[in-house]
Amino acid sequence: MSDDVTPPVPDATAIAELQSIRQSIDNIDAAVIHMLAERFKYTQRVGHLKAASGMPAADPDRERIQVARLRSLAADSHLDPAFAEKFLNFIVAEVIHHHERIAGRDEIAGPDEIAGPDA
Repeated sequence: MSDDVTPPVPDATAIAELQSIRQSIDNIDAAVIHMLAERFKYTQRVGHLKAASGMPAADPDRERIQVARLRSLAADSHLDPAFAEKFLNFIVAEVIHHHERIAGRDEIAGPDEIAGPDA
């Protein structure tokens, strides 16, 4: 008697459904990337405004409000609020980094001349 167990071969219907689901996931991933790019365009504008006005790159009060808001949205959407907070914290850290870089740059450069995300 052999201990080898051959896994069942999925039928064509299951394979087709899997491909369809994966295509939907790929479409959502593309939309997320496009939305992040759009978000970063606006945060670049924020970074230039803050730099020109002498405002600090970080805004802890705004960050606290955003964390609470996104945690609530996540819970309402049946997404782990802790995951949403980690995701936002990652984005905010990148934004602050870019705002600091913008503040240190020659102000001749406009927002379209600075590459990279600034959430």
